[in-house]
Amino acid sequence: MKAIILAAGEGKRLGKYTRNLPKCMLEFNGKPLIQRQVETLRACGIENIIIVKGYMADKIKIHGVKNYINEDFAETNMVDTLFTAEEELNDDVLVCYSDILYEKRVIKEALKIKADVGVVVDLDYWDYWKARLGRPEEDMESMVIDRDGKIVELGSPKCCKENAKARYVGIIKFSKKGIEALKKAYHKNKNKFFDKEQAWLNSKSFKKAYMTDILQALINEGHNAHPIKISRGWLEFDTVKDYDNYSNWLREGTMKRFFEMDA
Repeated sequence: MKAIILAAGEGKRLGKYTRNLPKCMLEFNGKPLIQRQVETLRACGIENIIIVKGYMADKIKIHGVKNYINEDFAETNMVDTLFTAEEELNDDVLVCYSDILYEKRVIKEALKIKADVGVVVDLDYWDYWKARLGRPEEDMESMVIDRDGKIVELGSPKCCKENAKARYVGIIKFSKKGIEALKKAYHKNKNKFFDKEQAWLNSKSFKKAYMTDILQALINEGHNAHPIKISRGWLEFDTVKDYDNYSNWLREGTMKRFFEMDA
């Protein structure tokens, strides 16, 4: 098992906090986000860790990992960042976003699943979303799980609350077979859409595709994606408000209702 952390993003919405550093190097409670992630992955037995950098790549310095650089980070998005390290897509892979902190139990749940494509989803995110955003209904994304326990739709911002009972966390586990299906779907769609400035699923274009879009493409082609169900235990760092909220919760001692820092 290897882990690939997608860390090419600039983090503009974090404003003053990421003015002179990439998003993943934002310090929280004394350590950069990506350092905390690497420590959590290693504590769960994952030693083969790859970081795909982009914006201010030279400022991401983590010992004992393998590095790739998406030179086109400004023109592309998460899917192309992942495929910058395509030569690493040859075995079981855990794909992680670089702006998420997660408790060890979240990774351990992901490692348990035997499915070819497993997607970590939080079934109990609404109170966190409310505390984080104030108006959680303004940032809903679909996560529809059918009666057979398979994901049939995800990542659409145009959804009702009924279709957003769970939240995609930003961690995906692929088996070797799942990785092969992912590569086929990527190259098939890249050949058709990479140079076209038109919407692709829920993204502005294929170049700007999110991981939820390539997952939806896999589902649309008949591949099964299974939810890895968790209850809280993670934080997303996306805006100045996020950072201020989490800092306040930590100081007030109220963070534990959503996330335990060293759990």
